[in-house]
Amino acid sequence: MTQTAHLAARDVGVRFGDIQVLSGVDLDIHPGEVHGLIGENGAGKSTLGKVLGGYYRATFGDIFVEGQRQSRWDTPTALSNGIAIMHQELQLVPALTVAQNVYLGIEDHRAGVLRNTEAARLRKLMDDSGLALEPDEITSSLTIADQQKIEILRALARDARVIVMDEPTSSLSKSEVKQLHRIMKSLRDEGRSVIYVTHFLDDVLDVCDRITVLRNGQMVHTRDRGTETKETLVSAMLGDEKAETLYPPKPIDFGAVALSVTDLRSSNGSKVESLQVRAGEIVGFAGLIGAGRSEIVRAIVGADSASGRVEVNGVAIATGNIQASTRAGLVMVPEDRRGQGLVMTLPVRANMTLPHLVEYSHGGVVSNREERTLATRLIERFSVRPAIVDGDVSNYSGGNQQKILLGKWIARNPCVLILDEPSRGVDIGAREKIHEEISRLAAEGVAILVISSELNEVLGLANKVCLIDRGQIVAEVDPNRASEADVLATLFKHQGKEECSA
Repeated sequence: MTQTAHLAARDVGVRFGDIQVLSGVDLDIHPGEVHGLIGENGAGKSTLGKVLGGYYRATFGDIFVEGQRQSRWDTPTALSNGIAIMHQELQLVPALTVAQNVYLGIEDHRAGVLRNTEAARLRKLMDDSGLALEPDEITSSLTIADQQKIEILRALARDARVIVMDEPTSSLSKSEVKQLHRIMKSLRDEGRSVIYVTHFLDDVLDVCDRITVLRNGQMVHTRDRGTETKETLVSAMLGDEKAETLYPPKPIDFGAVALSVTDLRSSNGSKVESLQVRAGEIVGFAGLIGAGRSEIVRAIVGADSASGRVEVNGVAIATGNIQASTRAGLVMVPEDRRGQGLVMTLPVRANMTLPHLVEYSHGGVVSNREERTLATRLIERFSVRPAIVDGDVSNYSGGNQQKILLGKWIARNPCVLILDEPSRGVDIGAREKIHEEISRLAAEGVAILVISSELNEVLGLANKVCLIDRGQIVAEVDPNRASEADVLATLFKHQGKEECSA
């Protein structure tokens, strides 16, 4: 390509305190291309995306727009230059409607008075893009997948020449991913550019024109898609010939029933007639997007009100009472790590030890020494990077945030651990570490319930898989005998002829 780049970075570096996150990155984003940006979590790809979108300011280096060096670069400047960013962690106002979130900051007004045209504008935008939501729906009532669609629409609404999409598909179904890819290609055909930050290598190879690989905060290379394969990308990301993540051996020795659920009825609409998970066993939940998997486990752990019977190691606990569940050793790592799992204003240490403060307090005063010792042990166990006890958790990559969240609950030595999308937004290396920890915990006798939108993950980890539809367990399959196609066929049978994707 000989055109002047829409957007370019020269010798860009980012430092958070004493930690060098990016160093010496050179990148050109040409008109009319989808440019993939990949790397392990912690490699710096999201950080680079945020620098390009004006969300982070580079510690050193320069940003160029249409060949012109920018003396100042922040979000308003980026937007004024036609650069928009979609964040991996949703940046929405929960109390506003879909339309209000999409057009927040670019409302239609006359003489300073809002004209309330956002819903009509959104309907036209959705017609053009193929994404469908109800404009007047309150954002907090929507699923994570639908909230992610709002982020996509918000970027499209700003008519940007360059759109940075940071992990936009992590909560979307396969059909929705294909739809997003069609949108990307349409934007490319219009002469716009998309920077696609993702850990899904198949998606990168499907839609991108060029691919940049980052490793340890530095650029490995930028190459045309046609010269890359999944194997070459993994090798470049990891710095060796390591193959794609393999699943650890499944546990084979189980103890007594650790979790028993009978006749559970929840206010969120889920129902469980009977479910048992034994000590050392991994049970998977598989279902189509919106099937109600998360609703079931929220009812089990007590996050939502429910009736019925939940037992941990043969002892009944109060339903609809998450504190009672935690005391009994039944804990859950939620899907939304930012909104429900971590306190983004607290450091790593405080996030990891927050549920355990009573155990590390003397006379009502928390022992900083004991707290730091626990956090250090968990950081080492989960290979959190950077390994800083008092690091700002908001500056960590999604994969490292997920490790911190896992460590937070592992420290309690739980009897039953529920993991809702444990590898969402996580790269190959971090995913392998998380899978190893799941297997290790099962070997130690923890009963584990895993939810994942990726069928291969559920089948690869679990000893048995429960299929979920409309908030109920509708079938059970042996993952050692069933293929992804078998699971989908069973789910389709319960969904009738509706087109769904896991």
